[in-house]
Amino acid sequence: METGVLLRPVWCHLNRLHLPSSRCSKIVSSFSGKEENRTYKGPRPNRELVADWVSKNDETVRRLPIVVGGVSLLAVLFNRSISGIAPVSDASSSQSRTDLLTIGLAVTNILNGLVWLSIQPKYIAPVPPQGVQCKRIYPNLPENLVSELLWFWESLTEVTCCKSLVVVHGKLCLLQIGVAAESSASRGEAIVVDTIALLQGSLCQDATKSGTQRYLANLSLYPAKSELPFLPSNTQAVILQPLENNGIIVVGGDTIRGFTNTDQAWISLFSDKLGATIAKFSEGLTVAGQN
Repeated sequence: METGVLLRPVWCHLNRLHLPSSRCSKIVSSFSGKEENRTYKGPRPNRELVADWVSKNDETVRRLPIVVGGVSLLAVLFNRSISGIAPVSDASSSQSRTDLLTIGLAVTNILNGLVWLSIQPKYIAPVPPQGVQCKRIYPNLPENLVSELLWFWESLTEVTCCKSLVVVHGKLCLLQIGVAAESSASRGEAIVVDTIALLQGSLCQDATKSGTQRYLANLSLYPAKSELPFLPSNTQAVILQPLENNGIIVVGGDTIRGFTNTDQAWISLFSDKLGATIAKFSEGLTVAGQN
């Protein structure tokens, strides 16, 4: 139920999306090594302001129950001191019973705050990926498809720990963007994605055959990480999201277990939206892949 509530705004946002129809500059070949000047200027997902504030003020939030409990105890004592009620608790007095209940709740708050302070989650620091910046878009793609690919990238980097993104459909690498591993043959250039080897690897095969997302929360623990040589060597987490029946989306992050359940659901939703757009141009992409 909670996941549905979180995803509803995203789904409505996707339905209201209007991709830009203005003319864009000519697409530079994705394998030429030149910088791509096109950027996405459409809508971006909103952040949860309350969640962000709580995350940035963790210590304050943990101490809040202690403060509330302490203030409540002082308020009860002050009320009894000015109300003229005897300090000894009298079970026949409704005021005394109310004060006892308030004291119990205040003590519960204080104890809850102490528990929150005693339990400190282990902080996992992001690891800056080691590689080169890359922005490769397959040439001659339809303008709407390019715009949505860039929208997909901008959305992921805005709300998740995503630092690398690869979108493969059939034999074509539609998009390789973010930080990528540096090619040993050409210094300063990113490794080109071998789409055939990628789709035939065990990681992608498991994801595409099952049709479900695979989340490698700690990539260093998986020997099959060698199937993703185009990602930075110190990539911490990876999501493999099937795209249609013959494609895969590879999302690389800079934090171990950095993708939350909500992030994974968003990526699944985004892939469905992207897959619907690719389906409109599937015939042209199939011909390009055969050539």
